[in-house]
Amino acid sequence: MSGGFIVKKLIALFGIFLMLVLVACGGSQADDDMVTIRLSEVMRSVFYAPQYVAIELGFFEDEGISIELITSDGADNVMVALLSGAADIGLSGPEAAIYVYNEGRDDYAVVFAGLTARDGNFLIGRSPDFTWDDLREAHVLPGRRGGMPFMVFESVLMEKGIADDVEFDNSIQFAAMVGAFLGGTGDFVTAFEPVASSIELEGRGYVVASLGEESGVLPYTAFYALGSFTRENPELIQGFTNAIARGQEWVQLNAPEAIAATIAPYFPDAELEILASAIARYQEVGAYALSPVITAEAFYRLQEIMINAGELTDKVPFETLVNNAFAENVE
Repeated sequence: MSGGFIVKKLIALFGIFLMLVLVACGGSQADDDMVTIRLSEVMRSVFYAPQYVAIELGFFEDEGISIELITSDGADNVMVALLSGAADIGLSGPEAAIYVYNEGRDDYAVVFAGLTARDGNFLIGRSPDFTWDDLREAHVLPGRRGGMPFMVFESVLMEKGIADDVEFDNSIQFAAMVGAFLGGTGDFVTAFEPVASSIELEGRGYVVASLGEESGVLPYTAFYALGSFTRENPELIQGFTNAIARGQEWVQLNAPEAIAATIAPYFPDAELEILASAIARYQEVGAYALSPVITAEAFYRLQEIMINAGELTDKVPFETLVNNAFAENVE
């Protein structure tokens, strides 16, 4: 074994040790007064406006928290970051927590705050004229099988009785779907905002349906942390939840234009007009949760969708994976 290899192993081990120390201490210490939380988000989207508002308006700072935001491009990647110690808190669909729990891990992820209340996807076609029957035998880019976008979309099509007639194409990674569609692949694609509004503005596609409006209330996107982290850092989780609740309230009380101006730094390539249009769409369909509390009814409905999609056999008890104590104690 070479000396260089040993040195690299020691450096790697030291890095792992340091990471574990930071996690055990409840995030890294930014200074004497602030604690840094490494937050891994599933993607960058206007769908998560309350989160960006909470960061930008100093709601986290008011709780003594500094946010280090990581965009992980996929719920599976968010969970990997959490389980590996590269993130303290994850933001994605709760299905990621359900999958990990069913793997039999002792220290599994616990959901403690909801961010959105509906699917944030919009169906985009090549023509503004649309009926659901147009999806029969159509080539559709729906996202990764087992992920929330695919499962909710499929459940909508099941209710309409056309799921078996649609050609779902799962060969393209989520982050590349829109690019593939714009390049000529597929008849329809699903996309979050502000991408959907951008496509329309450029005249390269048309938003023909809101999957959130069609699918109803769901805990579509939520924050979670390992059970050990939550137990060891209750004040930190409470402060985090307080900040998110303030962000949610601010988004409910303000106009799309004001919200767009606030979160613009997170979307440097998007015009304010597009951001405002995207936010208005989400407000119209009730996509933003009114509070971080997640109801048992909505959580079980999510699991019914997973069962119908063939991704889950038995429902996980609500009390096992969801801890509403922090959301209910928001200050």
